[in-house]
Amino acid sequence: MTKIHEGQNGSAVTATRPYIDTLVCRLEAAGASPVVRYHGQNTTAEELLASIYRYARALAGLGIARGDLVALFAPNCSDALAVRYAANLIGAAAVYLSAPKVPQDRAELVRQLAPSLLVLFSETAHLCPSGLLVPVAAVGADVADASLDLGAMAASQASSPVQSLARSGDLAVVISSGGTTGVPKGSRRDFAAYTATVDVPSPADRRQLINGRLAYLSQVLVDVTLLGGGTVVLQDQYDAADTLAAIEAERITDLFLVEPQLFEVMDHPDVARRDLSSLRAVTHVGASAPATLRLRARERLGPVLAHTYGASEMGLVSALSPVEHDLLHPEVFTCAGRILSGVNIRFRRTDGALARPGEPGIIEVRSPTMAGGYRNRPDLEAAAFADGWYCSGDLGFLDGDGHLHVLGRAVDVAWVDGAMVSPPLIQDTLCRLPEVRYAVVVVDREAGGWTAAVVPWPGSSADSERCRAEIIARHGIAAARPFAIVLLDRVPLTEQGKPDRVAIRELGRRTKEQQAAIVLTS
Repeated sequence: MTKIHEGQNGSAVTATRPYIDTLVCRLEAAGASPVVRYHGQNTTAEELLASIYRYARALAGLGIARGDLVALFAPNCSDALAVRYAANLIGAAAVYLSAPKVPQDRAELVRQLAPSLLVLFSETAHLCPSGLLVPVAAVGADVADASLDLGAMAASQASSPVQSLARSGDLAVVISSGGTTGVPKGSRRDFAAYTATVDVPSPADRRQLINGRLAYLSQVLVDVTLLGGGTVVLQDQYDAADTLAAIEAERITDLFLVEPQLFEVMDHPDVARRDLSSLRAVTHVGASAPATLRLRARERLGPVLAHTYGASEMGLVSALSPVEHDLLHPEVFTCAGRILSGVNIRFRRTDGALARPGEPGIIEVRSPTMAGGYRNRPDLEAAAFADGWYCSGDLGFLDGDGHLHVLGRAVDVAWVDGAMVSPPLIQDTLCRLPEVRYAVVVVDREAGGWTAAVVPWPGSSADSERCRAEIIARHGIAAARPFAIVLLDRVPLTEQGKPDRVAIRELGRRTKEQQAAIVLTS
């Protein structure tokens, strides 16, 4: 039986069975089949389900119920999955916390999300900031900050079925943003919206490698894979050589990488010696991947490259499938693919009016999978969510073939001598240089300039003046004046694996200071 109710975005939605109910049924049917691999060991469907039931009883024993939020500093392991599923099974919500480098930011994140319980693991105990006013539970030994041993409590519970208390309109999941400029935000979804996100077609023979933190898109990929009857292979963290080795050893079919990871993997010498024939899709997300590097990825990895555009708040918006990455049509490598079914998109000009067809504007999105807002951040929610639409802040347009083009953050786009200049355009310009392997461009609005972090090929003769000359040649001398160009062996990354824009800005400021000092003393 289906019911129509008002969704979290104010639109009428059809209530469907919460994803956790479907997952339980799939695990029951799978029985002794392996569904998770971690450190070379299999967890069967019946073992994972028994663990979910035990943790559900343990959480209920602690008073966790519908309306509560369970937060986890989670490693990539089966117990972390089971605790989250257990919370959802008894009708509570769950959030995998991101891990900002600064302890104060982690403390503020926990305070902001206001969970009823914080769960730590042996591998993540060091992430717990001091002075929290939240009950802390442990899974595993050596967690000094925990007053509750959730692992031991669960081990003493029965593994018989637990009735699902999940309801479509209840809060289900909070997904953390990357927090590259401070304390991360948590976008919230009820069971209906999250179910629409993860209960989608997925082949039963899918073998999904998860080596990114569960706090981000990895959790969605785990759920999609398990709901489809596939297998999840967990690794503790990303490493290019380990990733390529795992694809070969585990016969991985699907892999997700953020862009710096994709470009590192494709240039790794092991690409030539590893058997990657099992791969069906290597998906990367982001709006700033230079077309030059995307073409190189397609050439080196074969017809498996997939590109998506989206964010934790709005879910996936568009996709360019492996078959559409056609080397005979290199122009498609500048786009983010076609708008996904069920997603509505529009573009708003800076004057507030909607853009005309083909005219660039700030991308606004509405879809059944988008978040309902931010957890306990009404100020940020009011600025980004309005009337069922999410304002991405990205500038883009649809071309005549229906492809979405993302031009970068609207606030980062500049007009120089009547022509648009943006970080993605400059990145592509720099990456066309034969001596440049990778480049990231970041706007420093406070200092009034841009920083280009450039990674040359080993042994190359790349230098900042050569890079500056190329910018002048393609975009004019005015575009090159505010640039600080920093040559690096590796671009600084966040714990999510994305470029660390704060660190890159700081490198740019130091470079400008050093250059100014040289001028003054010469």
